Amino acid sequence: MPESENPMPENPVPESPEAEHPESRTAEGRVRTAGGEAARWDALPQRLPDWFRDAPLGIFIHWGAYAVPAWAEPTAELGEVADDQEWFAHNPYAEWYFNTIRIEGSPAAEHHREVHGGAPYDEFLDQWETPAFDPAAWAELFHRAGADYVVPTTKHHDGIALWDAPGTGDRNTVRRGPRRDLVGEIAEAVAGAGLRLGVYYSGGLDWHVRPTEPLVSGQDVGDLKRPRDDEYGRYCSAHVRDLIDRYHPDVFWNDIGWPDENFHFGEGGLGELLEHFYAVRPEGLINDRFAGAHADFVTTEYQAGEIPEDRPWENCRGIGLSFGYNQVEDAEQYMSGAQAVRHVVDAVSRGGRVLLNVGPRADGSLPELQVAVLEALGEFMTEHKAHLAGARGLGALEVPGTSWARAVEKGGHAHVFLSGHRGALHLDAAALPAGYDWPTGGVDVRLAGEGGLPTAISAPAAD
Repeated sequence: MPESENPMPENPVPESPEAEHPESRTAEGRVRTAGGEAARWDALPQRLPDWFRDAPLGIFIHWGAYAVPAWAEPTAELGEVADDQEWFAHNPYAEWYFNTIRIEGSPAAEHHREVHGGAPYDEFLDQWETPAFDPAAWAELFHRAGADYVVPTTKHHDGIALWDAPGTGDRNTVRRGPRRDLVGEIAEAVAGAGLRLGVYYSGGLDWHVRPTEPLVSGQDVGDLKRPRDDEYGRYCSAHVRDLIDRYHPDVFWNDIGWPDENFHFGEGGLGELLEHFYAVRPEGLINDRFAGAHADFVTTEYQAGEIPEDRPWENCRGIGLSFGYNQVEDAEQYMSGAQAVRHVVDAVSRGGRVLLNVGPRADGSLPELQVAVLEALGEFMTEHKAHLAGARGLGALEVPGTSWARAVEKGGHAHVFLSGHRGALHLDAAALPAGYDWPTGGVDVRLAGEGGLPTAISAPAAD
Protein backbone atom coordinates (compact mmCIF):
# COMPACT_ATOMS: atom_id res chain seq x y z
CA MET A 1 0.00 0.00 0.00
CA PRO A 2 1.40 3.43 -0.83
CA GLU A 3 2.50 5.49 2.13
CA SER A 4 -0.07 8.17 2.98
CA GLU A 5 1.37 11.15 4.79
CA ASN A 6 -2.08 12.73 5.14
CA PRO A 7 -4.21 9.62 5.62
CA MET A 8 -7.38 11.29 6.84
CA PRO A 9 -9.02 13.91 4.62
CA GLU A 10 -9.89 17.48 5.39
CA ASN A 11 -12.82 17.52 2.94
CA PRO A 12 -15.88 15.36 2.26
CA VAL A 13 -15.58 12.60 -0.35
CA PRO A 14 -18.13 10.88 -2.60
CA GLU A 15 -20.65 8.61 -0.93
CA SER A 16 -19.66 5.03 -0.19
CA PRO A 17 -21.08 2.20 1.90
CA GLU A 18 -19.78 2.12 5.45
CA ALA A 19 -18.80 5.77 5.58
CA GLU A 20 -22.23 6.87 4.37
CA HIS A 21 -23.66 9.23 6.94
CA PRO A 22 -27.43 9.38 6.39
CA GLU A 23 -27.61 12.35 8.77
CA SER A 24 -26.59 14.39 5.74
CA ARG A 25 -29.88 13.29 4.16
CA THR A 26 -32.14 13.59 7.21
CA ALA A 27 -32.57 17.13 8.48
CA GLU A 28 -31.61 17.22 12.16
CA GLY A 29 -34.39 19.69 12.87
CA ARG A 30 -37.02 17.33 11.47
CA VAL A 31 -35.69 14.45 13.56
CA ARG A 32 -35.58 16.45 16.75
CA THR A 33 -39.07 17.91 16.42
CA ALA A 34 -40.76 14.67 15.41
CA GLY A 35 -43.59 13.98 17.84
CA GLY A 36 -42.97 17.21 19.73
CA GLU A 37 -40.04 15.64 21.60
CA ALA A 38 -37.37 18.25 20.84
CA ALA A 39 -36.77 18.98 24.53
CA ARG A 40 -35.98 15.35 25.28
CA TRP A 41 -33.56 15.13 22.35
CA ASP A 42 -31.88 18.31 23.56
CA ALA A 43 -31.66 16.91 27.10
CA LEU A 44 -29.50 13.97 26.02
CA PRO A 45 -25.95 14.42 27.33
CA GLN A 46 -23.09 15.63 25.14
CA ARG A 47 -20.17 13.62 26.46
CA LEU A 48 -16.41 13.52 26.22
CA PRO A 49 -15.42 11.36 29.20
CA ASP A 50 -11.81 11.58 30.35
CA TRP A 51 -11.08 7.99 29.36
CA PHE A 52 -12.07 8.63 25.72
CA ARG A 53 -10.37 12.02 25.56
CA ASP A 54 -7.15 10.34 26.68
CA ALA A 55 -7.42 7.32 24.35
CA PRO A 56 -5.26 7.58 21.22
CA LEU A 57 -6.10 4.05 20.05
CA GLY A 58 -9.00 1.63 20.03
CA ILE A 59 -9.35 -1.76 18.36
CA PHE A 60 -12.22 -2.59 16.01
CA ILE A 61 -13.09 -6.26 15.39
CA HIS A 62 -15.02 -7.33 12.27
CA TRP A 63 -15.77 -11.03 12.61
CA GLY A 64 -18.74 -12.81 11.15
CA ALA A 65 -19.90 -15.55 8.80
CA TYR A 66 -18.27 -13.53 6.02
CA ALA A 67 -14.91 -14.77 7.43
CA VAL A 68 -15.72 -18.22 5.99
CA PRO A 69 -15.59 -17.17 2.30
CA ALA A 70 -13.16 -14.39 3.29
CA TRP A 71 -13.06 -12.87 -0.17
CA ALA A 72 -13.17 -9.42 -1.75
CA GLU A 73 -11.28 -7.64 -4.48
CA PRO A 74 -8.35 -5.71 -2.98
CA THR A 75 -9.10 -2.59 -5.00
CA ALA A 76 -8.60 0.67 -3.09
CA GLU A 77 -9.11 2.47 0.21
CA LEU A 78 -12.52 3.92 0.90
CA GLY A 79 -12.49 7.52 -0.35
CA GLU A 80 -10.24 6.80 -3.32
CA VAL A 81 -13.01 5.57 -5.68
CA ALA A 82 -15.44 8.27 -6.77
CA ASP A 83 -17.79 6.18 -8.93
CA ASP A 84 -20.49 4.30 -7.01
CA GLN A 85 -20.76 1.43 -9.50
CA GLU A 86 -17.02 0.89 -9.38
CA TRP A 87 -17.01 0.89 -5.58
CA PHE A 88 -19.97 -1.42 -4.97
CA ALA A 89 -19.32 -3.92 -7.77
CA HIS A 90 -15.65 -4.10 -6.79
CA ASN A 91 -16.08 -3.64 -3.04
CA PRO A 92 -12.84 -4.39 -1.12
CA TYR A 93 -14.81 -4.96 2.11
CA ALA A 94 -15.07 -8.72 2.69
CA GLU A 95 -17.84 -8.10 5.25
CA TRP A 96 -20.02 -6.86 2.35
CA TYR A 97 -19.78 -10.27 0.62
CA PHE A 98 -23.54 -10.94 1.04
CA ASN A 99 -24.27 -7.81 -1.03
CA THR A 100 -21.41 -7.93 -3.53
CA ILE A 101 -22.12 -11.49 -4.69
CA ARG A 102 -25.64 -10.39 -5.68
CA ILE A 103 -24.37 -7.69 -8.05
CA GLU A 104 -24.53 -9.38 -11.43
CA GLY A 105 -21.23 -9.21 -13.28
CA SER A 106 -19.16 -8.46 -10.20
CA PRO A 107 -15.98 -10.50 -9.67
CA ALA A 108 -17.36 -11.50 -6.27
CA ALA A 109 -20.46 -13.00 -7.90
CA GLU A 110 -18.27 -14.98 -10.28
CA HIS A 111 -16.02 -16.11 -7.42
CA HIS A 112 -19.04 -17.22 -5.42
CA ARG A 113 -20.37 -19.30 -8.34
CA GLU A 114 -17.00 -20.89 -9.06
CA VAL A 115 -15.83 -21.59 -5.50
CA HIS A 116 -19.06 -22.00 -3.53
CA GLY A 117 -21.47 -23.09 -6.27
CA GLY A 118 -23.72 -20.09 -5.62
CA ALA A 119 -24.63 -21.48 -2.17
CA PRO A 120 -27.01 -19.51 0.06
CA TYR A 121 -25.11 -17.12 2.32
CA ASP A 122 -26.43 -18.71 5.52
CA GLU A 123 -24.50 -21.90 4.76
CA PHE A 124 -21.44 -19.95 5.85
CA LEU A 125 -22.96 -19.54 9.31
CA ASP A 126 -23.31 -23.31 9.62
CA GLN A 127 -19.74 -23.84 8.35
CA TRP A 128 -18.28 -21.33 10.80
CA GLU A 129 -16.21 -23.01 13.52
CA THR A 130 -13.86 -21.26 15.96
CA PRO A 131 -11.32 -23.77 17.37
CA ALA A 132 -8.47 -21.19 17.45
CA PHE A 133 -10.46 -18.43 19.20
CA ASP A 134 -8.63 -17.32 22.35
CA PRO A 135 -10.28 -14.09 23.52
CA ALA A 136 -7.88 -13.62 26.44
CA ALA A 137 -4.91 -13.74 24.05
CA TRP A 138 -6.64 -11.23 21.76
CA ALA A 139 -7.27 -8.85 24.64
CA GLU A 140 -3.69 -9.09 25.89
CA LEU A 141 -2.41 -8.33 22.39
CA PHE A 142 -4.69 -5.29 22.15
CA HIS A 143 -3.47 -4.12 25.55
CA ARG A 144 0.16 -4.52 24.49
CA ALA A 145 -0.59 -2.53 21.34
CA GLY A 146 -1.55 0.44 23.52
CA ALA A 147 -5.32 0.34 23.00
CA ASP A 148 -7.76 1.64 25.58
CA TYR A 149 -11.02 0.29 24.13
CA VAL A 150 -12.22 -2.57 21.94
CA VAL A 151 -15.29 -2.48 19.68
CA PRO A 152 -16.39 -5.88 18.30
CA THR A 153 -19.12 -6.24 15.71
CA THR A 154 -22.24 -7.67 17.34
CA LYS A 155 -24.46 -7.68 14.24
CA HIS A 156 -23.25 -6.60 10.82
CA HIS A 157 -25.37 -5.93 7.73
CA ASP A 158 -25.87 -9.66 7.14
CA GLY A 159 -28.07 -9.66 10.26
CA ILE A 160 -26.26 -12.51 12.01
CA ALA A 161 -25.92 -11.78 15.73
CA LEU A 162 -22.77 -12.82 17.57
CA TRP A 163 -24.74 -13.39 20.76
CA ASP A 164 -28.16 -14.89 21.55
CA ALA A 165 -29.96 -11.73 20.51
CA PRO A 166 -33.70 -11.48 21.19
CA GLY A 167 -35.88 -12.17 18.19
CA THR A 168 -33.16 -13.81 16.09
CA GLY A 169 -34.33 -17.39 16.63
CA ASP A 170 -31.48 -19.70 15.70
CA ARG A 171 -29.78 -17.20 13.39
CA ASN A 172 -27.00 -16.32 15.79
CA THR A 173 -23.67 -17.75 16.85
CA VAL A 174 -25.02 -19.31 20.06
CA ARG A 175 -27.54 -21.51 18.26
CA ARG A 176 -25.61 -22.25 15.05
CA GLY A 177 -22.09 -22.23 13.66
CA PRO A 178 -19.65 -21.45 16.49
CA ARG A 179 -22.32 -22.21 19.13
CA ARG A 180 -20.67 -19.62 21.36
CA ASP A 181 -21.58 -16.24 22.78
CA LEU A 182 -18.75 -14.49 20.95
CA VAL A 183 -19.70 -11.02 22.22
CA GLY A 184 -19.80 -12.25 25.81
CA GLU A 185 -16.44 -13.99 25.57
CA ILE A 186 -14.81 -10.91 24.05
CA ALA A 187 -16.43 -8.66 26.65
CA GLU A 188 -15.13 -10.79 29.52
CA ALA A 189 -11.61 -10.89 28.08
CA VAL A 190 -11.55 -7.15 27.39
CA ALA A 191 -12.56 -6.40 30.97
CA GLY A 192 -9.93 -8.82 32.24
CA ALA A 193 -7.25 -6.93 30.32
CA GLY A 194 -8.35 -3.60 31.82
CA LEU A 195 -9.80 -2.24 28.58
CA ARG A 196 -13.12 -0.55 27.84
CA LEU A 197 -15.76 -2.32 25.75
CA GLY A 198 -17.71 -0.85 22.88
CA VAL A 199 -20.30 -2.54 20.67
CA TYR A 200 -20.69 -2.10 16.92
CA TYR A 201 -24.25 -2.60 15.69
CA SER A 202 -25.68 -2.21 12.20
CA GLY A 203 -28.88 -0.31 12.83
CA GLY A 204 -29.23 0.97 9.29
CA LEU A 205 -29.10 -2.30 7.34
CA ASP A 206 -30.11 -5.91 7.90
CA TRP A 207 -30.18 -7.89 4.66
CA HIS A 208 -31.98 -10.81 6.35
CA VAL A 209 -34.73 -9.08 8.36
CA ARG A 210 -35.19 -6.32 5.77
CA PRO A 211 -33.95 -7.81 2.49
CA THR A 212 -33.45 -5.51 -0.49
CA GLU A 213 -32.21 -5.66 -4.02
CA PRO A 214 -28.41 -5.37 -4.18
CA LEU A 215 -27.08 -2.00 -3.02
CA VAL A 216 -25.15 -0.41 -5.86
CA SER A 217 -24.84 3.23 -4.81
CA GLY A 218 -24.44 5.47 -1.82
CA GLN A 219 -27.98 6.70 -2.48
CA ASP A 220 -29.23 3.11 -2.15
CA VAL A 221 -27.50 2.82 1.23
CA GLY A 222 -28.43 6.19 2.66
CA ASP A 223 -31.88 6.65 1.21
CA LEU A 224 -33.52 4.44 -1.40
CA LYS A 225 -33.09 0.94 0.03
CA ARG A 226 -32.54 1.29 3.76
CA PRO A 227 -35.37 0.25 6.11
CA ARG A 228 -37.27 3.11 7.76
CA ASP A 229 -40.11 1.39 9.62
CA ASP A 230 -40.68 1.49 13.37
CA GLU A 231 -41.07 -2.29 13.60
CA TYR A 232 -37.50 -2.78 12.41
CA GLY A 233 -36.38 0.05 14.69
CA ARG A 234 -37.92 -1.73 17.69
CA TYR A 235 -36.15 -4.94 16.65
CA CYS A 236 -32.83 -3.07 16.66
CA SER A 237 -33.61 -1.25 19.89
CA ALA A 238 -34.34 -4.55 21.66
CA HIS A 239 -30.99 -5.89 20.48
CA VAL A 240 -29.01 -2.90 21.66
CA ARG A 241 -30.78 -2.70 25.01
CA ASP A 242 -29.88 -6.36 25.53
CA LEU A 243 -26.24 -5.62 24.64
CA ILE A 244 -26.19 -2.71 27.10
CA ASP A 245 -27.72 -4.66 29.96
CA ARG A 246 -25.69 -7.84 29.40
CA TYR A 247 -22.24 -6.51 28.56
CA HIS A 248 -22.13 -2.91 29.87
CA PRO A 249 -20.38 -1.23 26.93
CA ASP A 250 -18.99 2.30 27.15
CA VAL A 251 -19.29 2.95 23.40
CA PHE A 252 -22.43 2.41 21.33
CA TRP A 253 -21.04 2.44 17.78
CA ASN A 254 -23.93 2.38 15.35
CA ASP A 255 -23.58 2.15 11.56
CA ILE A 256 -25.51 3.31 8.48
CA GLY A 257 -28.10 5.37 10.34
CA TRP A 258 -31.31 4.25 12.04
CA PRO A 259 -34.91 3.71 10.85
CA ASP A 260 -36.63 7.09 10.57
CA GLU A 261 -39.93 6.01 12.12
CA ASN A 262 -38.13 4.89 15.28
CA PHE A 263 -36.96 8.41 16.20
CA HIS A 264 -39.22 8.68 19.24
CA PHE A 265 -39.25 8.25 23.02
CA GLY A 266 -42.00 5.69 23.15
CA GLU A 267 -41.35 2.09 24.10
CA GLY A 268 -38.66 0.68 21.84
CA GLY A 269 -37.81 4.05 20.32
CA LEU A 270 -34.30 5.31 19.68
CA GLY A 271 -34.76 8.24 22.07
CA GLU A 272 -35.73 5.92 24.93
CA LEU A 273 -32.81 3.64 24.07
CA LEU A 274 -30.27 6.47 24.21
CA GLU A 275 -31.73 7.72 27.50
CA HIS A 276 -31.29 4.21 28.92
CA PHE A 277 -27.71 3.95 27.66
CA TYR A 278 -26.68 7.29 29.13
CA ALA A 279 -28.42 6.51 32.43
CA VAL A 280 -26.79 3.13 33.03
CA ARG A 281 -23.39 3.89 31.47
CA PRO A 282 -22.27 7.17 33.10
CA GLU A 283 -19.00 7.17 31.10
CA GLY A 284 -20.59 5.95 27.88
CA LEU A 285 -20.81 7.79 24.56
CA ILE A 286 -22.14 7.26 21.03
CA ASN A 287 -20.85 7.93 17.54
CA ASP A 288 -22.40 10.08 14.82
CA ARG A 289 -24.04 7.41 12.66
CA PHE A 290 -27.62 7.82 13.89
CA ALA A 291 -29.00 9.83 10.95
CA GLY A 292 -28.60 13.12 12.78
CA ALA A 293 -30.42 12.20 16.00
CA HIS A 294 -27.54 12.74 18.41
CA ALA A 295 -23.76 12.24 18.62
CA ASP A 296 -20.86 12.59 21.03
CA PHE A 297 -18.05 12.16 18.50
CA VAL A 298 -17.54 12.25 14.75
CA THR A 299 -16.26 9.30 12.70
CA THR A 300 -14.22 9.18 9.52
CA GLU A 301 -13.38 5.97 7.65
CA TYR A 302 -10.15 5.37 5.77
CA GLN A 303 -9.92 8.51 3.63
CA ALA A 304 -13.66 9.23 3.68
CA GLY A 305 -15.33 11.82 5.87
CA GLU A 306 -14.59 15.29 7.16
CA ILE A 307 -12.51 16.01 10.24
CA PRO A 308 -14.32 18.54 12.47
CA GLU A 309 -12.53 21.54 13.88
CA ASP A 310 -14.19 21.69 17.27
CA ARG A 311 -15.52 18.22 18.07
CA PRO A 312 -13.90 14.94 19.17
CA TRP A 313 -13.36 12.54 16.31
CA GLU A 314 -12.15 9.06 15.48
CA ASN A 315 -10.82 7.54 12.27
CA CYS A 316 -11.63 3.88 11.69
CA ARG A 317 -9.89 1.68 9.17
CA GLY A 318 -8.61 -1.82 8.60
CA ILE A 319 -4.95 -2.76 8.65
CA GLY A 320 -5.57 -3.75 5.03
CA LEU A 321 -8.27 -2.57 2.63
CA SER A 322 -11.01 -4.65 4.26
CA PHE A 323 -12.45 -4.78 7.76
CA GLY A 324 -13.46 -8.46 7.57
CA TYR A 325 -10.67 -10.96 6.91
CA ASN A 326 -9.84 -11.15 3.20
CA GLN A 327 -7.70 -14.12 2.17
CA VAL A 328 -6.69 -12.29 -1.02
CA GLU A 329 -4.88 -9.52 0.84
CA ASP A 330 -1.19 -9.73 1.62
CA ALA A 331 1.63 -7.37 2.60
CA GLU A 332 0.98 -5.25 -0.50
CA GLN A 333 -2.40 -4.17 0.88
CA TYR A 334 -1.52 -4.15 4.58
CA MET A 335 -0.10 -1.24 6.49
CA SER A 336 3.34 -1.78 7.95
CA GLY A 337 3.89 -1.32 11.66
CA ALA A 338 5.59 2.02 10.98
CA GLN A 339 2.67 3.20 8.84
CA ALA A 340 0.20 2.26 11.58
CA VAL A 341 2.22 4.17 14.16
CA ARG A 342 2.36 7.24 11.92
CA HIS A 343 -1.38 6.95 11.32
CA VAL A 344 -2.12 7.03 15.05
CA VAL A 345 0.32 9.86 15.74
CA ASP A 346 -1.10 11.85 12.83
CA ALA A 347 -4.63 11.53 14.22
CA VAL A 348 -3.58 12.64 17.70
CA SER A 349 -1.63 15.56 16.24
CA ARG A 350 -4.92 16.74 14.74
CA GLY A 351 -7.03 16.18 17.84
CA GLY A 352 -8.35 12.70 17.05
CA ARG A 353 -7.80 9.02 17.68
CA VAL A 354 -7.77 5.82 15.63
CA LEU A 355 -10.04 2.78 15.82
CA LEU A 356 -7.80 0.24 14.07
CA ASN A 357 -9.52 -2.91 12.88
CA VAL A 358 -8.51 -6.54 13.05
CA GLY A 359 -10.31 -9.10 10.92
CA PRO A 360 -9.90 -12.58 12.42
CA ARG A 361 -10.00 -15.71 10.30
CA ALA A 362 -13.12 -17.82 10.67
CA ASP A 363 -11.31 -20.19 13.06
CA GLY A 364 -10.57 -17.34 15.47
CA SER A 365 -6.89 -16.91 14.66
CA LEU A 366 -5.53 -13.44 13.92
CA PRO A 367 -3.58 -13.13 10.65
CA GLU A 368 0.14 -12.91 11.28
CA LEU A 369 0.56 -9.66 9.36
CA GLN A 370 -2.11 -8.02 11.54
CA VAL A 371 -0.44 -9.30 14.70
CA ALA A 372 2.89 -7.90 13.54
CA VAL A 373 1.37 -4.45 13.09
CA LEU A 374 -0.12 -4.52 16.59
CA GLU A 375 3.18 -5.65 18.08
CA ALA A 376 4.97 -2.75 16.35
CA LEU A 377 2.37 -0.37 17.74
CA GLY A 378 3.00 -1.84 21.17
CA GLU A 379 6.74 -1.32 20.86
CA PHE A 380 6.17 2.35 20.09
CA MET A 381 3.37 2.90 22.61
CA THR A 382 5.36 1.40 25.48
CA GLU A 383 7.59 4.46 25.32
CA HIS A 384 5.36 7.12 23.80
CA LYS A 385 1.72 6.48 24.70
CA ALA A 386 2.19 8.72 27.75
CA HIS A 387 3.06 11.55 25.35
CA LEU A 388 -0.05 10.97 23.21
CA ALA A 389 -2.78 10.24 25.76
CA GLY A 390 -4.71 13.45 26.35
CA ALA A 391 -2.24 15.48 24.29
CA ARG A 392 -3.07 18.70 22.47
CA GLY A 393 -2.40 18.36 18.77
CA LEU A 394 0.13 20.72 17.20
CA GLY A 395 -0.33 19.28 13.72
CA ALA A 396 2.05 18.57 10.85
CA LEU A 397 5.48 20.19 10.56
CA GLU A 398 7.75 20.89 7.61
CA VAL A 399 11.16 19.81 8.88
CA PRO A 400 14.00 19.81 6.32
CA GLY A 401 15.57 16.38 5.94
CA THR A 402 12.44 14.49 7.06
CA SER A 403 9.58 13.05 5.02
CA TRP A 404 7.05 13.16 7.85
CA ALA A 405 6.81 15.17 11.07
CA ARG A 406 4.00 15.60 13.60
CA ALA A 407 3.86 17.31 16.99
CA VAL A 408 1.76 17.27 20.15
CA GLU A 409 1.87 19.11 23.48
CA LYS A 410 1.46 17.30 26.78
CA GLY A 411 2.20 18.46 30.31
CA GLY A 412 4.04 21.59 29.24
CA HIS A 413 6.30 19.71 26.80
CA ALA A 414 6.31 19.55 23.02
CA HIS A 415 6.82 16.07 21.58
CA VAL A 416 7.86 15.86 17.94
CA PHE A 417 7.82 12.63 15.93
CA LEU A 418 9.95 12.34 12.79
CA SER A 419 10.48 9.90 9.93
CA GLY A 420 12.77 9.97 6.92
CA HIS A 421 15.76 8.30 5.32
CA ARG A 422 17.87 6.25 7.70
CA GLY A 423 20.78 8.08 9.26
CA ALA A 424 21.91 11.09 11.25
CA LEU A 425 20.18 14.44 10.80
CA HIS A 426 20.71 17.87 12.32
CA LEU A 427 17.50 19.81 12.99
CA ASP A 428 17.43 23.58 13.07
CA ALA A 429 15.58 24.82 16.18
CA ALA A 430 13.61 27.20 13.95
CA ALA A 431 11.94 24.22 12.26
CA LEU A 432 10.55 22.94 15.57
CA PRO A 433 7.45 24.21 17.40
CA ALA A 434 7.89 27.74 18.72
CA GLY A 435 7.56 28.52 22.41
CA TYR A 436 9.57 25.55 23.64
CA ASP A 437 13.11 25.39 24.96
CA TRP A 438 14.91 23.69 22.07
CA PRO A 439 18.72 23.97 22.12
CA THR A 440 19.70 27.13 20.26
CA GLY A 441 22.19 25.16 18.19
CA GLY A 442 19.52 22.70 17.08
CA VAL A 443 19.00 19.00 17.74
CA ASP A 444 20.88 15.99 16.39
CA VAL A 445 18.74 12.91 15.74
CA ARG A 446 19.10 9.54 14.06
CA LEU A 447 16.17 8.43 11.91
CA ALA A 448 15.28 4.76 11.58
CA GLY A 449 14.32 4.94 7.90
CA GLU A 450 10.92 4.98 6.19
CA GLY A 451 10.23 1.44 7.35
CA GLY A 452 11.27 2.11 10.93
CA LEU A 453 9.35 3.61 13.82
CA PRO A 454 9.38 7.41 14.13
CA THR A 455 12.08 9.11 16.14
CA ALA A 456 10.84 11.30 19.00
CA ILE A 457 12.30 14.45 20.55
CA SER A 458 10.89 16.61 23.33
CA ALA A 459 11.37 20.01 24.89
CA PRO A 460 9.73 21.89 27.81
CA ALA A 461 7.85 25.10 27.33
CA ALA A 462 10.12 28.14 27.33
CA ASP A 463 10.11 30.32 30.43
